[in-house]
Amino acid sequence: MKKFMDEDFLLETETAKKLFHTAAKDMPIWDYHCHLIPAQIAENKKFPDLTDVWLGGDHYKWRQMRTFGVEEKYITGNAEPYEKFLAWASTIENLIGNPLYHWTHLELQRYFGIYEPLTSKSAPEIWKKANKMLESDDLSVKGILDKFNVYAVGTTDDPIDSLEYHQAIASGSAHIGKVATKVVPSFRPDKAIHIDAAGFADYIKKLADVAGVAINSPDDVIKALEIRLDFFINNGCRATDHALEYPPVETTDPAAAFKKAMNGEKISRAEADSYRAYVLKGLAAIYREKKVVMQLHMAAIRNNNPSAMKNLGPDTGFDASHDHDMSEALANLLGCMEMNGGLPKTILYSLNPKDYYAIGTLMGCFQGSGIKGKIQFGSAWWFCDHKDGMEEQMKVLGNLGMLSCFVGMLTDSRSFLSYPRHEYFRRILCNILGNWVEGGMFPADMDKLSEIVKNISFENAKNYFA
Repeated sequence: MKKFMDEDFLLETETAKKLFHTAAKDMPIWDYHCHLIPAQIAENKKFPDLTDVWLGGDHYKWRQMRTFGVEEKYITGNAEPYEKFLAWASTIENLIGNPLYHWTHLELQRYFGIYEPLTSKSAPEIWKKANKMLESDDLSVKGILDKFNVYAVGTTDDPIDSLEYHQAIASGSAHIGKVATKVVPSFRPDKAIHIDAAGFADYIKKLADVAGVAINSPDDVIKALEIRLDFFINNGCRATDHALEYPPVETTDPAAAFKKAMNGEKISRAEADSYRAYVLKGLAAIYREKKVVMQLHMAAIRNNNPSAMKNLGPDTGFDASHDHDMSEALANLLGCMEMNGGLPKTILYSLNPKDYYAIGTLMGCFQGSGIKGKIQFGSAWWFCDHKDGMEEQMKVLGNLGMLSCFVGMLTDSRSFLSYPRHEYFRRILCNILGNWVEGGMFPADMDKLSEIVKNISFENAKNYFA
């Protein structure tokens, strides 16, 4: 029997162990897509207790607490922090087979030096020890970024954002002072693209004010977004991001749809998709020209519980994987972008593994331009970023593309305790390669293998977003 989550956790072969400990373990982290709050970085936030840093905003945990029958007051409600922590402890000890079990214990080990499993019995002592350690500057935001050798963080930001916190961090005038980690904004123009969402017309008016242009058509929207993108690029932006239920196709007049939406009229799904496709096509050409990476996060169906949406709002744990058809629409969207000035560097994600072969084969149709791995199959995302999901994504990529060109892991997290997820990913990567080598499917060339591991762990992302 193996020891619980020891130094060789998830590493099944000697080759895997050697690769992880000599090549992967100490590589820097480029967390190129996350939802960390820039203000908390600028303020060098110190966390008052384990509940604040662990459970605040973490809908992964909230979903499982609800599943275990925990009352909402102990999840998002007004219960005391210690009561919420005890509710999480009683949940986690029953989460066998869930990645949260591994993430929780990696975080206890790496941040607090606690190797005892979290249970209802061990919770009181773990609470005391962890909270005492949180008083130290070593576990402030700056301490965490330094501890985990975080080279760069790509936050997720709206085009109308002032980026004041990014500017303060970059200049060294923020409370955090000079920080080795690059904290850069990512451009997320969803509110200008989802024409059928509530508040679209009001948002367009705000965008017009901030960009300093009149917006009377989809082309004006694209122009205003370009103005704001230039501002973002001047503040370090290296990537954009778009959340899509599915790839949209243009079949009707986008200008007519825009006019109806601005007048408060109801528009059809086809009209909304036509507008989305048109604006995305225009933006893709701008992204290519300005050499920023385009990310498309697809196949999430959101806010599925109307009562929860009304009471708790979005991003509280009521989203799911979408099963919409992917291949034809994605081929159409990418093809239109290619014909309209060419695709930028693009990362394609899906929340549904049924889409992996569509993505893995379609991306091969648009590679080139002298750019290594120009079109990327994004890492196993959200509901897929567990051991089986990561293995499936990397093996599909290996079978259909080039795993060695992969830009690797991201946290997609709101939590500053999430950096051990990069370690989790690297252990899984090394185990896959180790099994291939010891199964006679790749030479035991440790120099080449180490190069591949280091590239996927960090170097590919550094070069891709440079």
